[in-house]
Amino acid sequence: MKMRPGGRQDGVIMGQRRWTVIVGAVLIQLCLGSIYAWSVFTPALTDAGWSKTETQIVFSVALATFAVVMVMAGKRLETWGPRRLAMAGGVTLGAGYFLAGLGATSFWWVLICVGLIGGAGIGLAYVVPIAVGMRWYPDHKGFITGAAVAGFGFGALGWVKLAGGWGNLIDNHGLDTTFVIYGIAFAAMVTAGSTVMRMPPTGWVPEGFTPPPVAAGSGGEEFTPTEMRRTPQFHLISLTFAVSAGAGLMSIGLMKLYPIEALTANGITETEASAIAGTAMAVFFSLANGIGRLVWGTLSDRLGRKRSVVLMTASQGIFLLAFTYMAGNEFSLYLGAALIGFNFGGNFALFPALTADEFGDKSVAQNYPWVFLSFGAGGIVFPILGGWLGDLDNFPLAFSICGLACLIGAAASFLVFPPHQNEASRPFSVHGFLHNAHLFEHEEAEPV
Repeated sequence: MKMRPGGRQDGVIMGQRRWTVIVGAVLIQLCLGSIYAWSVFTPALTDAGWSKTETQIVFSVALATFAVVMVMAGKRLETWGPRRLAMAGGVTLGAGYFLAGLGATSFWWVLICVGLIGGAGIGLAYVVPIAVGMRWYPDHKGFITGAAVAGFGFGALGWVKLAGGWGNLIDNHGLDTTFVIYGIAFAAMVTAGSTVMRMPPTGWVPEGFTPPPVAAGSGGEEFTPTEMRRTPQFHLISLTFAVSAGAGLMSIGLMKLYPIEALTANGITETEASAIAGTAMAVFFSLANGIGRLVWGTLSDRLGRKRSVVLMTASQGIFLLAFTYMAGNEFSLYLGAALIGFNFGGNFALFPALTADEFGDKSVAQNYPWVFLSFGAGGIVFPILGGWLGDLDNFPLAFSICGLACLIGAAASFLVFPPHQNEASRPFSVHGFLHNAHLFEHEEAEPV
């Protein structure tokens, strides 16, 4: 085969077709998304004597560990290589769940194994499919980011149903064996997906694609993490991500407990309410979560990343406020779970691509983990808030607080505009920032 510009052969690069990166990414993310299946374990854990708050602490610690370790993983991507980094994450995640099976009803043991070890495994591997995918698909950043993380959302469906309604692993074999089975499966699947995680040759571009000029907002102007953290854009994006993702994470943790309570209050038996709530989480929320990643990512390639984030976050605020009226009816519960899940999934397609647009395509593996720390912050505050208010029999207040927080996040993301490299070295001025934002909005509205 003849080589084409950028080191490209006819459909094959370094013996690898670029679509295989998507397959490997989805396989990896199916396992990393297991953390979103946590709610399937919470009824059994509360039956074993755990409080609702304790179930959410494990979930929150896993999310926070995931975010913190991801910063280290971004720094190690270039030295370790994507394949080794992803494989290390899979083995660590698998070990965490396997070990959890040795003491499945002990709060402190599960906190260490699933919360710390499992969360670290997710953090090690998560950045790999995103960074590798953007290098192979610079022509469709929104789509590839959505595709790369879609498995994270869809994964919860399979793991919830395998442990619950379809596989009945918990009922037939208990929590301990279920954790062990999951640990083995995670290690094997992530290792398999990591085999195709490699970067394209330096300078390679897809056929027919012309890289945009190096300019703010094109992904061509590169910021180091230190430079990025000096910009107001970084803090606005982080605030929006924290409240939007944190609200969705709280919804995941409570998507069985709250609807069961609301449905039984309306005269539905507890057994039937548990089945309905399980379907809302495992089918409607989980499917919409995966679909939302693909749809929002693809849509943002047309609408623009900022407009997409504003629309997604504002509508999420409205859906969360409405959910307190929807949770007590089977069909409105399904609709509410799907809408919240759809928008929640969009976070993980939009914010990596927005980070690349604002602070550089090549630097996204180092920069996005710092933005992702806000996910960890939201994952600590909102799920624990939800569990605490649940213990006080006030789930509706938790959803209302999250809804208002998302509306504030939408306002913050509206102020984001592409930074210029020289702004990172200048003192921050509110007046100057708002003036530049106004100029950018005016330029953006001008016909091309």
